[in-house]
Amino acid sequence: MYETFFKLRAKPFQLNPDPAFFYGSRGHRRAMAYLEYGLHQSEGFIVITGEVGAGKTTIVRSLLEQLDPAKVVAANIVSTQVDANDMLRMVAAAFGVPSRNLDKAGLLLALETYLVSIAASGKRALLIVDEAQNLTAAAVEELRMLSNFQLEDHALLQSFLVGQPEFRDMMQRAEMQQLRQRVIASYHLGPLDSQETRGYIEHRLSHVGWTDDPIFEPAAYNVIYGYTGGIPRRINTLCDRLMLAAYIAERHSIGETDVREVIDELKQEFATPGGARPVLTDAVQADADAGAVAGAAALDLVGANKLALDRLRVSPELAAHAAEMAGSYDLQRIEARLAGLEQSVAATLNVLSQLLQAVRRDETAGEARE
Repeated sequence: MYETFFKLRAKPFQLNPDPAFFYGSRGHRRAMAYLEYGLHQSEGFIVITGEVGAGKTTIVRSLLEQLDPAKVVAANIVSTQVDANDMLRMVAAAFGVPSRNLDKAGLLLALETYLVSIAASGKRALLIVDEAQNLTAAAVEELRMLSNFQLEDHALLQSFLVGQPEFRDMMQRAEMQQLRQRVIASYHLGPLDSQETRGYIEHRLSHVGWTDDPIFEPAAYNVIYGYTGGIPRRINTLCDRLMLAAYIAERHSIGETDVREVIDELKQEFATPGGARPVLTDAVQADADAGAVAGAAALDLVGANKLALDRLRVSPELAAHAAEMAGSYDLQRIEARLAGLEQSVAATLNVLSQLLQAVRRDETAGEARE
């Protein structure tokens, strides 16, 4: 819709993983290096984890595009919660091995025969399992058993396991000890930093022919980073809406105010039904007003628990908010942010003090009447 207005060849912020848009941030380059290292080793497991939307699938697809089919036969599985037998059948289907009406012993024999034929032809077999956090422990164990297939002293199958942080937790279980011994490298893909967030946005725009139309003002990048926490998929979602809003308003620049307006719209769209107050849970909400949060929480507590007022005087909400900001902002950014919040927080604490005095006056009056 907005591509023609801004003279772009395609949509720059699509949500579907596309290796053509691969952006080599520090973390993404390192994750790719681990995968390439694993290819050279030709054995064992490589484990890559990362938050939802961090770009893991894009890395996998970029790697697949680089593989030489004359040297590597690759199969890619997007896993679901399947049992051990279904896992084996998914592997067989991914490599094109017929498995219908085969029991487990027959299925293992068919897979081993196929892998031996691949090795005999001078090629290597690579299995990539995406969304590995959905695997059951039994399914992971079957993958480990497949890594036992060998021809002389060469492993017949190498596996890359890609998943969300929960998969790291699974790997720490006692029953995963044998699998951990087969892992030759592991890497956790974190979010982009503030500079990489700007580079990521400009990279995707440039890939579709962007010529500074629309112009992203410097302050806009800061707000985008604060809201998205540097997670690529969140950046895509927000920037797509920013481009759409600019197109509708026939604007050729995107500033801080524009970004905040779109963020407010997104928050309203995904607000909790029934009027429940949304809760700040991660860095995506790092740009929220800490003073307003503390004040709202305080008003809820006044009628419910007098003791909560004393606890709130130390403003734990503000401390938690500052900790969230510290994980995503540089020190200069934190100082500027806290300075802007000072008046709001001071006003909130003043209201709390007045409420507390009123409660104590009521108690004193009650005691006097008794």
